[in-house]
Amino acid sequence: MFGLKKTVTEKEHTSSYYAATANDTSHYPKLEGNKKADVVVIGGGFSGVNTALELVEKGFSVVLLEAKRIAWGATGRNGGQIICGIGDPDKFSRTIGKKGVTAIYDMGYEAGDIIRERVAKYTIDCDLKWGYCDVAIKPRHMKEFAQWQAHSKKNGNPHQLQLLDEKEVKQFVNSDNYIGGLFNPTGNGHVHPLNLCAGEAHAANELGVEIFEQSKVINIEHGSRVTVHTDCGSVNAKYVVLCGNAYMGELVPKLAKKILPSNSSVIATAPLSSEIINTIMPADVAVCDPRTALDYFRLSADKRLLFGGLSNYTGLEPKDLKGTMATKMLKVFPELKGINIDFGWSGQMGIGLNRMPQLGKLADNVFYVQAYSGHGVAPTHMMARVIAEAIDGKSERFDILAKIHHYSFPGGKLFRRPALAIGMMYYKILDEL
Repeated sequence: MFGLKKTVTEKEHTSSYYAATANDTSHYPKLEGNKKADVVVIGGGFSGVNTALELVEKGFSVVLLEAKRIAWGATGRNGGQIICGIGDPDKFSRTIGKKGVTAIYDMGYEAGDIIRERVAKYTIDCDLKWGYCDVAIKPRHMKEFAQWQAHSKKNGNPHQLQLLDEKEVKQFVNSDNYIGGLFNPTGNGHVHPLNLCAGEAHAANELGVEIFEQSKVINIEHGSRVTVHTDCGSVNAKYVVLCGNAYMGELVPKLAKKILPSNSSVIATAPLSSEIINTIMPADVAVCDPRTALDYFRLSADKRLLFGGLSNYTGLEPKDLKGTMATKMLKVFPELKGINIDFGWSGQMGIGLNRMPQLGKLADNVFYVQAYSGHGVAPTHMMARVIAEAIDGKSERFDILAKIHHYSFPGGKLFRRPALAIGMMYYKILDEL
């Protein structure tokens, strides 16, 4: 898969490393005419594709509508880091109780298992690897990691976390920026996200899910059955599941108020020599620091460094994306000075005020999920399973998550983005203290 393909147009996928190294997959047709199904799913990213896959495995007839291409949005643009866990459920113990907190922790661990099992079951070629290292920049980060390790053990994490001192962390990330770390060898990892989602879509399609691309939803008629309209067709179904996340726009204004699309950018270097890799990244693990505007990076299967970050609430991509991100990369790995940057791209992630995925119903037959706040690769798979369970009449886990209240962003469409940008600046200042 490492022979790079021609850069595709923005109408298809963005010009990312992932698009250039995507496996050969069939394009799905545009919806034309009228269809009927048990469930219509809107959005062809991880949430939508896996909801469709879960449902068809349970025997439901499913139609999946995607406005562009499968994995066109955040799913096909992210850093490829598998971070298990679903927010911080302890903050909501008064609402969901101790059993609810425990259930969400268990769902967080299960999220990674779903990916592991799905890749094996459907033989998906997506460069899946396990191993993840959080890195500390300041002594207080090490204290937080120690607390995190103890808390994780107390809450039944089946994966043992290892606290690393300044010498030990260099076995994973050899940078003078870091004074220690927390290593998760089997619970978190990394993946080629576009190939993972495309493989899952192929599996769903093979089982009977009708997938339509270039089929943007323009209107939803609610009732005992729901009719979803595109410009050239419609789908009438008993249930609809909204999975557009940061790319759903104003299709459902009530949901748009609760989410803020935030920009994050990634670059990919030219392939690195074994000598350089052994110097900067001796172990093939995904890495992330704990700051608000964090850096995250990993090696690709063909030995490029994929370096991401630059998260902001302005929603704007920097004018010189490659140059800006390369400057950040060189602060971590000055050894890479002079290495070519072959790819640079951005994507929009959906941010919620409380940093928990937003899952619920707009009506008895209208489900939605959004706002993974930059940690969506694993939780999307879990949320898809929970929604499918609820549609299948088993709503225990859905009901726990749906009890969590999600506030709308203040300031309306005009002022919410500047207000949150100022708030992020405040936390960036705290990061430096």
